[in-house]
Amino acid sequence: MPNPYSEIFRAPGTKGFAAAGFVARLPIAMAPIGIVAMLSQTHGEYWLAGAVSATYALTNAFLAPQISRLIDRLGQTTVAAPAATISASAFLVLIVATNQHWPVWTLFASALLAATMPSIPAMVRARWTGIFRDQPGLYTAFAFESVADELVYIAGASLSVGLSVALFPEAGMLASTLFLAVGTAAFLLQRSTEPRLEPSAERATGSAIRLRPVQIITLALIFVGVIFATAEVSTVAMTKELGQPGAASLVIGVYALGSFIVGIIVGGLNLTMPLPRRMLISVAAIALTTLPLLLADTVLMLAITVFISGLAISPTFITAFGLIERRVPEAMLTEGITWVMTGIGIGMALGAFAAGWVVDTFGAHSGFFVSVAAAFASLLTVLAGQKSLAGGRQEIPRNTLAQPAE
Repeated sequence: MPNPYSEIFRAPGTKGFAAAGFVARLPIAMAPIGIVAMLSQTHGEYWLAGAVSATYALTNAFLAPQISRLIDRLGQTTVAAPAATISASAFLVLIVATNQHWPVWTLFASALLAATMPSIPAMVRARWTGIFRDQPGLYTAFAFESVADELVYIAGASLSVGLSVALFPEAGMLASTLFLAVGTAAFLLQRSTEPRLEPSAERATGSAIRLRPVQIITLALIFVGVIFATAEVSTVAMTKELGQPGAASLVIGVYALGSFIVGIIVGGLNLTMPLPRRMLISVAAIALTTLPLLLADTVLMLAITVFISGLAISPTFITAFGLIERRVPEAMLTEGITWVMTGIGIGMALGAFAAGWVVDTFGAHSGFFVSVAAAFASLLTVLAGQKSLAGGRQEIPRNTLAQPAE
């Protein structure tokens, strides 16, 4: 039986842009925690470190879809090259400002500018779509990218903090900036796989978020992002309460491991079930597997239930991006993917806040009630949106087209 992963990499140029895209996306995980690690060591104030990191993350969540909309209209190289240059330059300014103890406003200003970092995962998936559109290989490619995202989040945060602690406070951010600059340059230089511009792209003036399928999937994955953050916050709180705080990183790693393993397996399957139904089953599995978290009362039970909870994450992501590819107009693909990824990030920010408040107010174990509530909210969202998620690719709505001159 042929290996589906080796099959997709037989297409010319795929190995090159996939490798470059992996390097270029490492800052997604490295930058937010790297800012915290850097500033908390140099300035000794966690509120400042968290505020600057949040400024970057929330601004990027707003700007990334707008940048991706321009990419859909003008092309990856035309837009992403200057956006990544501004972002990398601003990160360098942030590093220097931290090292030289420049005024606090310079930290926030550079974080704002650094938020122009384009969505590399969306651009990579757009290239896969251009090569394997309407072919089984696209599902495998999306599975591979979901697994790559898992690796980024597993390795990126640990690498960023590890460098800052082992070498010097700015080391993690410096490495993150180099990965962004070198990885993005290597990715954009591979012009042969850059998606062609759709004729309708120049006329599209509205946003992909106005399309009902994008709204449904983005909202569903906001709730999934809440589950992510809640699992991490609650795990840290529970292991500390149980007297084994060092076990937190192991348990969180097990959570990602479950998603990683299932993602590899699912990507190799030739599934024929309609994507909307597959999405419904995936989020239903997420909802059901959050329930055992409420019963965990030892570190071992916590690790087992967290592993089980992570099993359905990758299939949900793979299916969500598959639905975006099928339902969003080709001229809005990069933006549509970016909105979904932004939804995950927004959910993680909201989840960290909500879980933190619940843990502080009701105790460490109570944080998992946030996971359960978010999981069933995601399930209800997908269930209610089954009709909108079904069908073929949508046309660009009339009111999102520039009107021709009279």
